[in-house]
Amino acid sequence: AFADTLRPDAPATIMRLNDMGLDCVLLSGDRRVVVEGAARRLGIAAFEAECLPGGKVARLEALAREGRKVLMVGDGLNDAPALAAGFASMSPATAADISRTAADLVFQGAALMPVAAAIRTARLANRLVRQNFALALIYNLIAVPVALAGLATPLIAAVAMSSSSLVVTLNA
Repeated sequence: AFADTLRPDAPATIMRLNDMGLDCVLLSGDRRVVVEGAARRLGIAAFEAECLPGGKVARLEALAREGRKVLMVGDGLNDAPALAAGFASMSPATAADISRTAADLVFQGAALMPVAAAIRTARLANRLVRQNFALALIYNLIAVPVALAGLATPLIAAVAMSSSSLVVTLNA
């Protein structure tokens, strides 16, 4: 008579995460038959059932040893140790207090799509940081030799430095 219900946007969120090239693993303390059914409905191939909190942490540590940077998403009391152990972690605002405290990011609402949105935002920010480092490197590779050769007046150097700062700021 009782059954776990998935969050309404869970299948779409998992599909979006897969489209982003991410592998999703379902770790749950529930019985195998329940977890297997949920994993099947979500399109998740890798799952582990009857995981105690220590088992979740061990699985995250094993993934980290493989060189993976694991984002742990959880809302239950038994998720808190794994949330703390993940490379990054997220929890909904409706989660248990200890899970929200252990998470790096707490998102609002009952929907899971903020997980995909946060990853997209983080990837965009990372790309912008790399672009800005490249712009600064290019500027310095040109400007420093010109300044050392005495080919730039102080006014030209000040304008060039301010311009490079504006370019980096506008790019961000």
